[in-house]
Amino acid sequence: MAPRGVYTALATPFHADGELDRPAWRRLVQRQCAAGVHGLVVAGTTGESPTLDSTERADLLEDALLAAGPDTHVCMGVGTNNTRSTLANIRAAKQLGAHSGLLVLPYYNKPTPAGLGLHVRAAADEGLPLIVYHVPGRTGQRLAPDLLADLCAVPGVIGCKEATGDLTYGQDFMARLGARRAAACATLSGDDFTWMPLLAVGGAGVISVLSNIAPKRTVAVWDAWQRGDVAAARAGHEALYALVGWLFAESNPVPCKMALAAMNLCGPTLRLPLVEGAPPPPGLLDGME
Repeated sequence: MAPRGVYTALATPFHADGELDRPAWRRLVQRQCAAGVHGLVVAGTTGESPTLDSTERADLLEDALLAAGPDTHVCMGVGTNNTRSTLANIRAAKQLGAHSGLLVLPYYNKPTPAGLGLHVRAAADEGLPLIVYHVPGRTGQRLAPDLLADLCAVPGVIGCKEATGDLTYGQDFMARLGARRAAACATLSGDDFTWMPLLAVGGAGVISVLSNIAPKRTVAVWDAWQRGDVAAARAGHEALYALVGWLFAESNPVPCKMALAAMNLCGPTLRLPLVEGAPPPPGLLDGME
């Protein structure tokens, strides 16, 4: 099934010495599931994926699957800018039981459209359902909407995390995808500040940083929208908007990790080259759940 609703791009907790904090990780997963999120993304950008080794990735996925239970979709970050390592990640995630893989489009080496197509097809051929992740701010490539729609029309792609932060682009992409296979490929916002506007034009939800901090309130926005209470959804979205702005004032996941630490949910440690940032302003986290 195509993904829908609130998917939390989970932060990865570390001990002060930089080692993985698995008890804190399990608590974070359980908190998300208790709040009613629809899915979890393990080892994505917010999870500091570039700093994780293969053993840590496996540990995080295994713990998430156990702590989440059978009713929560668990998506594993699998994409790299190397097709061979991407395929290895997909095989490992599939073997461990991930429900889908988050396939960030290759960064740094800027492949041609032909190369992108071969990369996505090779990934999809491994048999794990994929969510294509379009994030030009990190990949260095803003794809034409038609090209992204072509990539998302590859059989085995069940969703697109669209993270340009551009509502016009999101609408153009969905219009082009609609002529191909929109029913089989859901569009999820990759930016907490655009997800509700994208719902209004056909979006299927969000892969969220915000819901690390306020999972219940983020899910409440989705629930209000689903029951047709646009006023309540808008009010909930607006009430969280100041926190969203702060969460992206520095490179993600620095503010997210600082907020989690301020809430005593995990430590503030990040792995280099990321370093700890400023704590949340007084009052910003009041009432967050």
